[in-house]
Order: sequence, then C-alpha cells, then structure tokens
Amino acid sequence: MEKTFYIFRHGQSSYNLAGRTQGRTNDSVLTDLGKEQAAEIGNKLKDKNINIIICSPLIRACQTAEIANQQLNVPIVYDERFIEVDVGEIEGMHYTDVISQFGEKYQKWRSCDQQYENLRFTGGESKKEVRERVFAGLNEYATTSSHSNIAISSHGIMLAQLLISFGKNNTDIPNGSILCVKFKNGTWDICGFI
Repeated sequence: MEKTFYIFRHGQSSYNLAGRTQGRTNDSVLTDLGKEQAAEIGNKLKDKNINIIICSPLIRACQTAEIANQQLNVPIVYDERFIEVDVGEIEGMHYTDVISQFGEKYQKWRSCDQQYENLRFTGGESKKEVRERVFAGLNEYATTSSHSNIAISSHGIMLAQLLISFGKNNTDIPNGSILCVKFKNGTWDICGFI
C-alpha cells in the first residue's frame, strides 16, 4: 500500500521570535502568527484525507497539531522520534551568543556537508542521529500502520535532515512548511512542499 506523509514544521514560536535556539526546550509556545500558521496548515491538509497526526511531544508542535486538527478532526498520537534535535549546551541561547561563542562549530553544524554529520554540541545529538531516529519512525509507520495519509507535526532541523537524506541541501525550513513524502514498494520518494 502506498503511504503519503505530510510532515510540517510548527508555527512560529516565542523562541523563534526572540532569536533563541530551541532544540528540546519545552517552554517555547506559539505566537499569534504561529497560531495563524497552524490554522493554515490545517487548511492546506483538509482535503488530503488525513487519517492521523503523529506529533512531537514538545509544546510548540502539540499546539500546532491541535490547531491544525480543528479542520481535520483525526486522532493525535505522540512520538518522541519526531522531536527536535537535542542541541545540548547551546539550548535556549540567543543566536548572537551562539555565534560569538561557537561561531565556526555552529556554521559547520548547520552545514549540509556530510563530513559534519557526526558533529554535536556537548550534551546534544548529531544530525546523523536525528536522521536515524526519524527514519526509524517513518519506516515503522510506513510498514505497519493501516493509515495511508499521515500528518506529522515536527520541527525545522528534523525536516532539514530529512531533506538532506533525500539529497536536498536545504537547512532553512520556514515555520508552517509542509513537506510531502511517499512510501511505496519499500522506497521513499520526496514530493516536495505543498
């Protein structure tokens, strides 16, 4: 059976607006714009026959899923595999402070260059580890779920790493973006943003 996944980044959050790194930080909530973006996600998905929403357990992703679901009215389940990257020691820092303290390392970490896929901040995880856990989740839902149209409420770096695994060098995923990927006959295919 063909499975279609609509993976979306949460709406703008308070940390996005303040220019702070989020990672696993769980006190960042949707702004008014973020709530509008979440409603727009629901609007874009309402004709896609979504069966279920899989959601990162972080508040900003949960709020986005709940608002989008006002137009979808499907079950929401939570899965840690779609949580944002753990950025360790730079968690919650303002980007200007990250650049001043970790400039070169941060640039390498944000890079699409595969030679840096194992780079991590102290206490955090690497981009390779992000891709491995995300694909573990996607492969499980693709091969065992009875649902054919699945939405996933997630995060920017998680989405960027998914794109990189498909050979797309894109690390800047705007809030509210929705990426469509398909699974058929054991193969993943990227459809692009909707």
